[in-house]
Amino acid sequence: MTLLPDVRAEMLASLIALVPFDAAAPFRIVQLAAGDGRLTAALLECFPNATVLALEGSEPLRAGAKARTERFGNRVSVRLFDLASLEWWDLLHGADLVCSVSAIHRLNDAKKQYLFKAVAERVSTRGALLIADEIAPQHPIVERLFNEPMSDAASDDATHRSPLFFQLVWLKHAGFAIADCFWLADGHAVYGGFKTTDASLTAPLTYAAALRSLMASA
Repeated sequence: MTLLPDVRAEMLASLIALVPFDAAAPFRIVQLAAGDGRLTAALLECFPNATVLALEGSEPLRAGAKARTERFGNRVSVRLFDLASLEWWDLLHGADLVCSVSAIHRLNDAKKQYLFKAVAERVSTRGALLIADEIAPQHPIVERLFNEPMSDAASDDATHRSPLFFQLVWLKHAGFAIADCFWLADGHAVYGGFKTTDASLTAPLTYAAALRSLMASA
């Protein structure tokens, strides 16, 4: 399902506002399937002392991401990766935030579980995994409702959507202290896990600030 632009912006802004670090804090982000770099640029804008390793499998999208984030200099690195492989997992070591938009649904259930565990084992003790993606309904009526807007759209043969409840259980089993859904609309959700329950932030980013940065990076 393709989200309307304003709904997608709301989804991405929600993900950014959930980053568990103060706006001025230094921390390291690994972004999976960075696309054209819009979210990457917004993260770098919102968190001026953060760095981002943006991983993307498409050459045209990598070129777009590099162009969009060039102004951030050595705070960002855009690299090739294959989501389904294991070769890039070592890049997760020491990351404080791992995030992904519209990519995890391409992994089957088993590979999602392997990835969640790999992230939980490699991120810092204050780390988090935040995902914005399509989810699978568990009842046929809900499935029909979700799929109606897609009737005229091209099918995605690589889609392996999983029920949200299952994914939250997998996140908890992977080792995240908190696993929850934070936003939900039109068959898409923002969900993920936090390694710690500590929320002692002194200057967290607001949703409004996140949305402004997204609009500026569009």
